[in-house]
Amino acid sequence: MGRVGITPRQFEQMQGRAATARRVAAPLLESSCPDPPRHEVILGIDPSLRGTGYGVIRLARRQPPQALAHGTVSCPAGWPRSRCLVKIAASLRAVLRQYAPTVCVVEGLFYAQNLQTALIMGEARGVGLATVAEAGLDIYELAPRRVKQAIVGYGAAQKLAVAKMVQRLLGLAQTPGPDAADALALALAYAQEQNRYRLSAPRRI
Repeated sequence: MGRVGITPRQFEQMQGRAATARRVAAPLLESSCPDPPRHEVILGIDPSLRGTGYGVIRLARRQPPQALAHGTVSCPAGWPRSRCLVKIAASLRAVLRQYAPTVCVVEGLFYAQNLQTALIMGEARGVGLATVAEAGLDIYELAPRRVKQAIVGYGAAQKLAVAKMVQRLLGLAQTPGPDAADALALALAYAQEQNRYRLSAPRRI
């Protein structure tokens, strides 16, 4: 059989086509996994009928996160549920207007043994979600164990340990209350999620 050969010019053309293919392939792979939008002002909400915690943090490059606001929307035990829900909505609207966050993080659902407790918690959570969605924010949820793991390094950490670590991370003069601390922990955990490669991103709701 005769030998089949190529000229030096044909070899150079083949090399050029291969290099072009490599340059074209890289952007295709990168564009298939676009980076999620980054948020600088994050609102965390820990919903509860009698004590909804909220916390707002600001992120800046090469600086630690800063706490803009935190607190608890407290409702006396004697108040009817409807009045509590109105106060939660009004309080969150005020926070949204003043600090203009662009994303909200709430605690993921848990399984309550008491059906009545679950229903009441669902009412407070629903009002919080509706109020934030009304303002046009993206809303994500993080499981409690995931938040504790991110902040304390232990998924079953106690509330006081979470509050102490939140105080340290944000440089607060005093330890925040438990509900506000949980809300700030949610915001901080989401901020960490923005800065790392994730196999499982926070669930958007």
